[in-house]
Amino acid sequence: MVRGLRYHLRHWGSEGAPKLFMMHGWMDMSASFQFVVDCLRRDWHVIAADWRGFGLTETPAADSYWFPDYLGDLDAILDHCAGAEPVNLLGHSMGGNVVTLYAGVRPERIRRLINLEGFGLPAAAPEKAPARYREWLDELKQDPALRPYASRAEVAQRLRKNNPRLTPERAEFLSGYWAAENADGSWRLLADPAHKRVNPILYRVEEVLACWRGITAPVLWVEADDTTAWRWMGPKDQARAEIDRRIAMIQDVRTLMVEDAGHMLHHDQPEILASAIEEFLA
Repeated sequence: MVRGLRYHLRHWGSEGAPKLFMMHGWMDMSASFQFVVDCLRRDWHVIAADWRGFGLTETPAADSYWFPDYLGDLDAILDHCAGAEPVNLLGHSMGGNVVTLYAGVRPERIRRLINLEGFGLPAAAPEKAPARYREWLDELKQDPALRPYASRAEVAQRLRKNNPRLTPERAEFLSGYWAAENADGSWRLLADPAHKRVNPILYRVEEVLACWRGITAPVLWVEADDTTAWRWMGPKDQARAEIDRRIAMIQDVRTLMVEDAGHMLHHDQPEILASAIEEFLA
């Protein structure tokens, strides 16, 4: 149990090997890292969790999801699995945002940090708060829903539509973890529909960057050359300048651009990513 929820943790490797924690992104799950784990050459004890409301982890009785809850869950998971031992911590996308924030809040807990496409969100002006709260209140009056799929093959097709680089074999593998079969033979995504609700709390980027400045561990910042995850920050040149500004807040950081990869770079180029991870952790 993690903070009152039954949490699902996935383990690879031998228990006595060096630990490497991997935290997935939004609308994803822990098995998403399978291809990277398969490419690791050293003996690692890889531990990956399904975040609350995703995969096989229990769904909380909540209207919305908050970053502080992800931080609290991660803190409890590391306490349980590693005690006071400084850890190697990796996060992708939303998970990258969570682990980077955490590393600045609890710098003593982190040995090395790897951020995969965890750019953060665009800054929001305070004047947007009334409209955002109104939008959230309106969404609370409706039950959110995720569309069903007729078959597991249809789930795999959706995964390939989201990421054209995903091979049929990898899509078929992921489909069995990304979704589950219903009694009537249809398939449902393993995600709480409440994740679709807008967050009523504006993204206060300067508070986030204040946490990033507190990171003392070496950081590997990894991007994909064909990603569009930055598009929420405006035109490409403007987004690039803002991303670079944020990276500069980290004391000890090295950057890596992975070619021929999109936002799901751990699916597209797991061999390159695994090699970079092991070189950095060494």
